[in-house]
Amino acid sequence: MKKIEAIIRPEVFVAVREGLAEQGIDGLSIYEIAGCGRQEGRTALFRGNSYTMEFSPKLKLEMVVEDAMVPAIVDVILQEASTGEVGDGKIFISTIEQAIRIRTKEVGSVAIN
Repeated sequence: MKKIEAIIRPEVFVAVREGLAEQGIDGLSIYEIAGCGRQEGRTALFRGNSYTMEFSPKLKLEMVVEDAMVPAIVDVILQEASTGEVGDGKIFISTIEQAIRIRTKEVGSVAIN
C-alpha cells in the first residue's frame, strides 16, 4: 500500500477530483493549507494598501491506495493539476506498512477499499 500526498492549487481541484473518480478513487482526505516555495511572496492590494502575501493557499490531498494504482493516480494529478506556472504543487509517495478499519477490524488492503 502507498500513501499519496498531493499539494495542488485550489482552482484545479474539481478537475483532479473528477480524474481520480474515473480511476475509481472515491476515498481521500482534503486539507486547506497555505505554503510558499519558489513562487515566494506575491503582492496584493487591500483597501488601497499594497502588502506582500507570504503564503499561497493550496489544497493537500491524501489517499492510501494499492501499489498498482499509484501510476494511474500520479498521471491524473500531473495532467489535471499542471498549469505550467511556478506553484503548481508537489506529489509525495510513501509506503504504508499496515491499515486497519476500526469498525470491522479488517486488516491490510481490504481496510482501504
